[in-house]
Amino acid sequence: MLKMIKNLNKKDYSLILFSFIFIIAQVWLDLKLPDFMAEITKLVQTPGSQMRDILIQGSYMLACALGSLFSAFVVGYCAAHVGSSFGKTLRKKIFDKTLDFNMEEIKKFSTSSLITRNTNDVTQVQTFIIMGMQVLIKAPIMAVWAISKIANKGFEFSIITAIGVSVVLFTIFSLIIFVFPKFKRIQILTDNLNRITRENLNGIRVIRAFNAEDFQTGRFEKANLELTNTHLFIQKSMSIMGPMMTLVMTGISLAIYWVGAYLINGADMMEKLELFGNMVVFSSYAIQVIMSFMMLVLIFVIYPRASVSAKRINEILDTDIQIKDGETKQTSKDLEGVVEFKNVSFQYPDAEEPIIHNISFKANKGETVAFIGSTGSGKSTLINLIPRFYDATEGEVLVDGINVKDMTLEALYNKIGYIPQKAVMFKGTVNNNISFGTTSNGKPNHATIKKAIEIAQGKEFVEKMSKKYNSEISQGGTNISGGQKQRLSIARAIARNPEIYIFDDTFSALDYKTDFELRKALKQHTNNSTIFIVAQRIGTIKESDKIVVLDEGKCVGIGTHSELLNTCEVYRQIASSQLSKEELANE
Repeated sequence: MLKMIKNLNKKDYSLILFSFIFIIAQVWLDLKLPDFMAEITKLVQTPGSQMRDILIQGSYMLACALGSLFSAFVVGYCAAHVGSSFGKTLRKKIFDKTLDFNMEEIKKFSTSSLITRNTNDVTQVQTFIIMGMQVLIKAPIMAVWAISKIANKGFEFSIITAIGVSVVLFTIFSLIIFVFPKFKRIQILTDNLNRITRENLNGIRVIRAFNAEDFQTGRFEKANLELTNTHLFIQKSMSIMGPMMTLVMTGISLAIYWVGAYLINGADMMEKLELFGNMVVFSSYAIQVIMSFMMLVLIFVIYPRASVSAKRINEILDTDIQIKDGETKQTSKDLEGVVEFKNVSFQYPDAEEPIIHNISFKANKGETVAFIGSTGSGKSTLINLIPRFYDATEGEVLVDGINVKDMTLEALYNKIGYIPQKAVMFKGTVNNNISFGTTSNGKPNHATIKKAIEIAQGKEFVEKMSKKYNSEISQGGTNISGGQKQRLSIARAIARNPEIYIFDDTFSALDYKTDFELRKALKQHTNNSTIFIVAQRIGTIKESDKIVVLDEGKCVGIGTHSELLNTCEVYRQIASSQLSKEELANE
């Protein structure tokens, strides 16, 4: 939890110091009330006292109460401001750190857990900060100050208060021992519930198609019940504190008055007045001491869960980023668009063997290089090494003659137009989705967006939409078809006008006619760009300048379509499964 302090800024520290001053003032004012009460008690018991003197003491009490109220308001305002600022800073740091994660690091935490940590966990820590500023600082000061004021007011009364405090502390620490482990369990169960909910929302069509509503409902109810039972255990355990504190406070007051009555009864006339005053004052101060510990109970209720949340947040912030930013911003114009793989191998951290073995090839500017192979042969993994979604474990990936590990990520991404296999759409307009992100030339203008959509064969369906290019796209693009999403995804990359295009099995969602028309228009528009295509269809890649055939992560052939038909058995088998004998004969 202490590591969280470094996320506070200078203004936050100033507000904490400012609130600390007002907390001191509030405690002083609260502890002055019993003094005035004792004075009033003496005046009432003293013959010949004037009502005016009693009213003056009463006005002092009122002024102290109002001053304490104002101080509490100032402290509450400062705490709210610090807590909100702290939460904002923490969420931004978590979000920025998450953006720097590679695919492996995201899988390590899981998407649902990352969401929980950036929302629920931050809220828990933020609540602790707000409550801590108001209670954690005030309670010890109040307890120590109150004890110092009653230290010489009566040994018997001090023993009673000490017994009451001991009971409270014993109860608090007993609960911490038994309940603390459950708080960590709550966050894990919350992650699990978020994961199941997210799976249900993303896979709602599959769930309905397979008539699996009852099965999924059972999974959700099991996770929900487990989380609910854990919450109930914690709340039931913590519910002991309220009655216990009431019992202790009432018991202390009763014991003080009982002992006080006994002492007054056995004292002479001169001592009775002093004992009575001490009893009244001690009762008030004893309640202040117990109230201080009661305030600490609130912190002990919040702290365990906040501590677990802080640990989970620090796990993200302390994670060492594997994809380090390079230093090279400028590359050679002579090698612009040239991509080369030199003896590249890649192995996932938890895998037993490499998924890619010793791959070498070179793509020159303006060339189209295609990758084909059976499922799981490493095609997507191979091209994901270019934008550094992963880093090669052996060998080098060179872009414009520079190792991608040595380039700044911004410079590298400005050179690439990436189109994933599963098209990603963001909530917003068509224009917003196509102009997503910036390039070295800034954001694409409307004319560029319109041209990009036309090349991607999306003009027809976009201009039929209600607001055309300003039409709304829902989250995930659920209001358009898969083929339409894919074409808009392609248009997004075209609008960047990059040096390098990466099509990761992008054309699979398109029909053959659209596929052909799109590749024809794309070839005319991108004749100076280097293109990488991962595909399953021979028809999509047969015109490529170079085809790389992969089998179990190894390169088993490189060449043109006609060359590979004669030299590569794996490619010939793929072609035989897709082309007729007449087509193969013509080839």
